[in-house]
Amino acid sequence: MIIFLFSQFDCLDKLFQHKNQIMRYFESKVVSNEQITGDIFVLRVFRNQAEARPGQFYMLKSWDTELTLMRPISIFKAEPEEMWFMYRVVGAGTQRFSELQLGLPIKLLGPCGNGYPYEELKGKVAVLGGGVGIPPLCETAKTLKNQGVSVDAFLGFKDELFAVEDFKPWCENVYISTETGIEGHKGFVTDLLKPGQYDAVLTCGPEVMMRKVAAMCKEAGTTCYCSLEHRMACGIGACLGCSIRTKNGMKRVCKDGPVFNAEDLLW
Repeated sequence: MIIFLFSQFDCLDKLFQHKNQIMRYFESKVVSNEQITGDIFVLRVFRNQAEARPGQFYMLKSWDTELTLMRPISIFKAEPEEMWFMYRVVGAGTQRFSELQLGLPIKLLGPCGNGYPYEELKGKVAVLGGGVGIPPLCETAKTLKNQGVSVDAFLGFKDELFAVEDFKPWCENVYISTETGIEGHKGFVTDLLKPGQYDAVLTCGPEVMMRKVAAMCKEAGTTCYCSLEHRMACGIGACLGCSIRTKNGMKRVCKDGPVFNAEDLLW
């Protein structure tokens, strides 16, 4: 019901209280929309003073009635005047995003979710991402670097690389794996990680990858935070469609997450 209500707003710049933070529902405009691989795009929109915490996401839509639900897209970069979103074309909604051009309107709701607890981290941290789980770790690495944390990035791809150069300014080392062996280590990105060398590991990507990372970190005694990918309808915890089981009961990925301490997850 809430999403249907959002779609009917005539006045877009509205405020909502969400988990002790203010979310805005507002309209912005496209700055650019660049195809960087066969199915990966980077969408840049005017930020309009919107808040952004590393690991959070926004609900986006560029339609009025044809497609009802907004789509959750993680924050790739939060620049002073712009918000960057990297996404893969996988369905009708992201296909519509891929057709956006300079100056066209787009509606945003956010920021949603809790993000990574970067204020609590120190020492040496690894960020490990696979596929479209890579983008939210870029702003995270930047934020950690700016607060004096040493960061290494582990990025796993099937074949085509993307976003690697965006991590280099913020990371001491960037390790690459590809399943095809076209570049970097041939195999899985988890093959490269030695969690005992880090004070914490932050990960995002396919669940099977994050489960492996969580198990490795548990064995090494290293704190691990996982950003879960899940189908979402409302993005604010109202519909319960993204609920998961945890050691602390049922939790909503969109509101209580998407970032969880791996120790709390019941895989």
